[in-house]
Amino acid sequence: MQNATPSKFGGLLSSGALALIVAGIVLIVLLGTSVYIVDQTEEAVVTRFGRYVKTESPGLHFKLPFGIDRQYSVNIKTVQTEEFGFNTLRSGVSSTYAGNIKESTMLTGDLNIVDVEWIIQYRVVDPKAWTFNVLNPVNTIHDVSRSIINTLVGDRAIMDIMGSERSAIETAGTEMMNETFRGYNLGIDVIAVKLQNIGPPAGVQAAFDDVNKAIQDMNRLDNEGLQVYNEEIPKTKGQAAQQIQIAQGYATERVNRANGEAARFNSVYEEYRRAPEITRQRLYYEMIEEAFAGSEEGTVIIDRNFDNFLPLRNIGQGGR
Repeated sequence: MQNATPSKFGGLLSSGALALIVAGIVLIVLLGTSVYIVDQTEEAVVTRFGRYVKTESPGLHFKLPFGIDRQYSVNIKTVQTEEFGFNTLRSGVSSTYAGNIKESTMLTGDLNIVDVEWIIQYRVVDPKAWTFNVLNPVNTIHDVSRSIINTLVGDRAIMDIMGSERSAIETAGTEMMNETFRGYNLGIDVIAVKLQNIGPPAGVQAAFDDVNKAIQDMNRLDNEGLQVYNEEIPKTKGQAAQQIQIAQGYATERVNRANGEAARFNSVYEEYRRAPEITRQRLYYEMIEEAFAGSEEGTVIIDRNFDNFLPLRNIGQGGR
């Protein structure tokens, strides 16, 4: 009897300690599953038995314990970035998709192969839609973005993509992605699409460089030819205009001379009709004057029929 009393007291003590331990564990589990903290950059989507209940703002919150209520924290402040065609983990940038590097290989509108690397920056604006509406939102972002960029690249020539059309592709890509994601009710807003490295695949880089060099040489030769054309054509046109003016002047002179001679002939003819003998005598004297003009230093021999004449110099004076 004396030995049984201490043993019974010890058993009761052990039972009380065990109960306290169990109660402590239950309290810890209760507190651990009913209290949660939402970070300043996040909002928490709360479900009860898997059904959406509410969205909580940053701070300390309570929920039903033991998994009855569950919260899903969603970052709504940080601008998140997804990379395409390359994988880089940089400080301050979130990249949550291990994409295939070959996703950057595309076909251009002029049937060339080009590697296009790009990123999209977005922010979650509807935590509930982001959590429930799409099974895998990050994969959906990649699939939609690849489809849109492929479409935009396929509508343009390779040189335009590498040059003047970069900004147009970025702007159009942002608008088309936002429109598509709103249609899916994904709960995000695409802030920017930024193209990175653009060029031919490594296997054809040398051939592309040769083609590009040939195009540059062609453009250079075209420019040189255009420069020569711009120099020679105005000069030739000026010379042609000058010759035309000379010919027109000569034609005007000949026409005026012909008109004058015709008018003189008509005048003489009218005089001849009124006085034939007088006119014939006057013409004879004019012909004689013209024949002997400049014969002061020589002698003129005329045949009797006046068919020809020969001026002779005074050889006697030359022999002195």
